[in-house]
Amino acid sequence: MKKKKNKLNDSTLVYSTNPDYYKEITQQQPISTPSLPPEKQDLRITLDKKLKGGKKATIIYNFQGTTQDLEELGKILKIRCGVGGSVKDGKIILQGDFLERAKIELQKMGYKVKAAGI
Repeated sequence: MKKKKNKLNDSTLVYSTNPDYYKEITQQQPISTPSLPPEKQDLRITLDKKLKGGKKATIIYNFQGTTQDLEELGKILKIRCGVGGSVKDGKIILQGDFLERAKIELQKMGYKVKAAGI
């Protein structure tokens, strides 16, 4: 009869009573593609009413690059449009109908932008 192996390993250890126990914690960096320069990006921008309970929201997607660069771009757009918003699931969401203004601001920064679904 085979014994069941204990499935617990060091990664599931929560607490140890051994005062000499030390486990080095290594964090792995998520692998993400490096950001393309703005002139090689092909962003899409759309207006959505379903996302925020019937209120209009401008959504920018199809960004290719790191999440840090996407968050930075979202921050810049929120400041230049003077509006609130967020960055989720690889999309920049601006509260309100800022389709044209966001498109103009992105084009000023060198991005290729197309309106989608309108």
